[in-house]
Amino acid sequence: MKSDHKRKIVELDELIGILDKHRADRKVIVQCHGCFDIVHPGHLRYLEFAKRQGDVLVVTLTGDAAIEKGEQRPHIPQELRAESLAALEFVDHVYIDPSPTAETVLEALCPDIYVKGREYETSRDERFLSEKSIVESHGGKVIFSSGDVVFSSTKLIDSIQKDTHLAQERLAAVCNRHEIDQNSTSAILDKLEGLRVGVVGDVILDRYVFCDAKDVADESAMLSLSQIEERRFVGGAAIVARHAAAMGADTFLLSCLADDDDSQKVAKVLVDEGVGLNALLTRPGLVQKTRFLVEENKLLKVESGENVPLDSVSEREASRVLEVRSRDLDAVIICDFGYGTVTASLLARVLPCLRANVPIIAADVSGSRGSLLQFRHVDLMCPTERELRHTLHDFDRGMSNVAYQLMQQTQARHLICTLGKRGLVAFDRASQDETSPTWDHRLLSDHFASFADRAIDRLGCGDALLAVSTLALAAKASLIQAAYLGNAASAIEIEQLGNQPISSDMMRHWLSQRSELNVIPKARIRLAPTH
Repeated sequence: MKSDHKRKIVELDELIGILDKHRADRKVIVQCHGCFDIVHPGHLRYLEFAKRQGDVLVVTLTGDAAIEKGEQRPHIPQELRAESLAALEFVDHVYIDPSPTAETVLEALCPDIYVKGREYETSRDERFLSEKSIVESHGGKVIFSSGDVVFSSTKLIDSIQKDTHLAQERLAAVCNRHEIDQNSTSAILDKLEGLRVGVVGDVILDRYVFCDAKDVADESAMLSLSQIEERRFVGGAAIVARHAAAMGADTFLLSCLADDDDSQKVAKVLVDEGVGLNALLTRPGLVQKTRFLVEENKLLKVESGENVPLDSVSEREASRVLEVRSRDLDAVIICDFGYGTVTASLLARVLPCLRANVPIIAADVSGSRGSLLQFRHVDLMCPTERELRHTLHDFDRGMSNVAYQLMQQTQARHLICTLGKRGLVAFDRASQDETSPTWDHRLLSDHFASFADRAIDRLGCGDALLAVSTLALAAKASLIQAAYLGNAASAIEIEQLGNQPISSDMMRHWLSQRSELNVIPKARIRLAPTH
């Protein structure tokens, strides 16, 4: 049963009905709107002032997904922000608004008085002017609070040292809101088994040369190493395919190999792990990336291998394979590592066919060799922040703005941007209907901090995220559910040395230990759709 203050948190339709009854009793309705990330004394004075202007105080707050104050904001999840406001005696009703501005909710509620801070009194901001126009068009008026004490939620949050309890509570709230729990994650993993997945991209051999640091060399001021052992990992697009197969998907890889021993060893690894291989023998040798390590510390990386684009005959064969196979696929993952398997002309030939036949298409690039702009109308992109910014040559604007520009230029449906130690941000459209006017609206976003307890080797974390997130979308998971599972796969991968596939059993074991998935769900607050 809801506590008294939680009863104040209502959905839009219910709130409209409540306000109609207040109007029938000739009561004056006052509305305030904001983020209210941390309710501080400045907020309290502002809200107390608003209450004195009428009879009923309605506070609407911007939902998490619509807040653009940095990838890790809001600091407090919307459910807890709503509870904090509802606990105030002078607040009568609270509503979580999924829209980035108050325009939609003002149009719906038609308050008699809309209270804003004194700083808006001379503001020419178009969003505020639109809000003011809506209020006045319904016979209401805008009043500015005294603003005698100014506090900043942002400065307060920056001054708070890391609170693991609060971080865990925030994660639990996000999981509860998006129906991420033991039952839902287990059900999604069940659906991954038997999915038919195609992976396209370059195979890379990742060589780890383990050494012992002896001394400084006599002939120059350089470190002298003694080689102990060498390990090889089959990476690039191949590790994406290996992840998919290990998660239970029926997987094949289309890639360019060489007619040599290394390629034969790669083929054996793939076959042994259940990955079908369509190999185009166009390369003089496989791309190799050799890393020299002392204990677990990487000292140097040496790359060997050149960009060998598909010739016309091989491109025609690759197109034929993908067109035939696309009729039976649930997902395709295209990985452009910049060594020739993925070319602009190949994409021009196959993307329209794939789009017509395959429910989920994901794409990614690695480094500066490939461009995300070549992937049109895909369902998911998973770049790093550096790759995202490099693609658009934009290193200054906020990440949400850059993500929006990329999604608009490519017409992508979803984007998950990885932030290294800071986790990831999942960007979604307000509507997945391309004909809807909200298709082009500002993006919704959710942030997940990194789930890793320790970082041993970052190699392959993005590949694990890409594979698992794509499979989850193909299994009808929501974007946030897919991002959570992808983040989990990345956390498992980062605690292993070298590129190693993440299996369904490994995922299930990891998920079984997560406290945020075992929280007894509170009543979920449903957000009204953005119109």
